Amino acid sequence: MEIKGIIFDYGGTIDSFGDHWSEVIYDGYLACGVEVDKAEFRTSYVFAERELARKRYIYPQHTFLDLMRIKMRLELSDLAERGVVAADLIDRKVEEIACYCYDRARQSVDAARPVIEKLAERYPLMLVSNFYGNVESVIRDMGIRQYFQGIIESAVVGVRKPDQRIFMLGVVALGLKPEQVLVVGDSFRKDIEPALAIGCQVAWIKGKGWTAEEDAQTHPSIIGSLNELLTLVK
Repeated sequence: MEIKGIIFDYGGTIDSFGDHWSEVIYDGYLACGVEVDKAEFRTSYVFAERELARKRYIYPQHTFLDLMRIKMRLELSDLAERGVVAADLIDRKVEEIACYCYDRARQSVDAARPVIEKLAERYPLMLVSNFYGNVESVIRDMGIRQYFQGIIESAVVGVRKPDQRIFMLGVVALGLKPEQVLVVGDSFRKDIEPALAIGCQVAWIKGKGWTAEEDAQTHPSIIGSLNELLTLVK
């Protein structure tokens, strides 16, 4: 079936070369001299994600750097409270790690931009993302907002992946049939499976996952980089 529109995920797909963001942040810890056990880090990573879901810390105007500053303070504070790192390390390392992560995101978005720009010349693009209510500010700051016809964001519409309804919202917004839409994502469980379930075509940019099971997962839709989309959707 001919592709007539494309839905992109954002986090992990466009901003981290397909890697789960926990991997990028852990790299940031190590690069900034915060050498903690990965299991301890992951406990605090999950804590911060749950805290962000429980209480409003992120507002629509926050950029990705703002977001990372908030997340790093939550993570490092939890690590300190559990005695994994010294409390006086928090203020010294929040900015350093946040900037590391922001720079990594910039590198990935800069690499993705030419691909997105070329695709936007040929297809209507939608962004469908599990995010914190600020993804529009994030992609404006990253310089790619103009390529997307619209945004479907979990914190705004009240539906989160892997619920297939969030992808159907994107399909409806494009005014197309599911089989005419290509969904590009980095998570098999959250992007590829629900998109396939509603009849979309899929492309899975597969990097480092959250679990060994995810790393071992294979599928015919795997692409090594977003550049491959330019040949995939001729």
